[in-house]
Amino acid sequence: MQGAAEAEPRQAGTGQGQHPAGQAAAGGLCPYWRTPEESPGGFPAGHTHLLRRIQAMRARTSGTGSRHRLGSSEMAQKSSLAVPYAVPVLLVCFLACVATGVELSVNNHAADFTLSTSSGTPISLSCLVQNSSKAEELLWYRGDGQVDLKDGNKVNISNICISPATETDNGVTFTCKLRRDQSVKVSVILDVQFPPNVTEDETVKAEEDKDVTLTCNAKSNPQGQATWYKNDTILTLQQNRYQVYQTSEVFQLSITKVVKSDNGTYTCEVKSSLGTGRKNFHLIVEGNKAAAKQ
Repeated sequence: MQGAAEAEPRQAGTGQGQHPAGQAAAGGLCPYWRTPEESPGGFPAGHTHLLRRIQAMRARTSGTGSRHRLGSSEMAQKSSLAVPYAVPVLLVCFLACVATGVELSVNNHAADFTLSTSSGTPISLSCLVQNSSKAEELLWYRGDGQVDLKDGNKVNISNICISPATETDNGVTFTCKLRRDQSVKVSVILDVQFPPNVTEDETVKAEEDKDVTLTCNAKSNPQGQATWYKNDTILTLQQNRYQVYQTSEVFQLSITKVVKSDNGTYTCEVKSSLGTGRKNFHLIVEGNKAAAKQ
């Protein structure tokens, strides 16, 4: 990874906020809890309505209903054929597995987020496995490229450092993933802020009656605003003579049919809350060669 080095790995933990079935869920197993008494930690919170449904189905099929009572042989036959709570138990299992599924967090964020910083500042990202008591291997990606992690910095907790962050890291996404299930992931978008960075001064030569465009490339975050000067005085934009165009990184001044009086130094000044960048264009208007030949 360009401009990045790994931080020293910290001692891997076992995860936080573990559910009693965390270990089983992490291993792909799910305990078939039927009642709170059979569960090591009681029924999962909010699932007591499923327990009531299971108990009601047991009651309806137990042969103690008010309509009729089954004989002993019929009772044995019915109980051997029916599995009254199979579907609810599977549903409870599914919900328990979801509730205790492995999760990741990056810098204490369990969902994707944007991290703002200044250019030249080191960034540390720490990915932690949650809800698992087993060893879980982690992966880091910078965009689509996988980051090379050292041994000892891959299991349950993994740290990377971008040192220092530069303007080329602005907008880049870093993603931590669980190796065994890469749909379990958390992404960080870097918002690296830096002052306007303009290119070097230029000398521009043009013939009379020709159109001239001065292009100023200036990257900045947050985006800057441009002001044009001629010989250190703010340029008055005369209609049908000057046109200004700009994007987030490109600022242009077009002059229609230049004349000798357009000679001078034009300055593109891009200013943001973090600073100012300036680029000078030394415009030299020469005589029209085609007209001179006539």
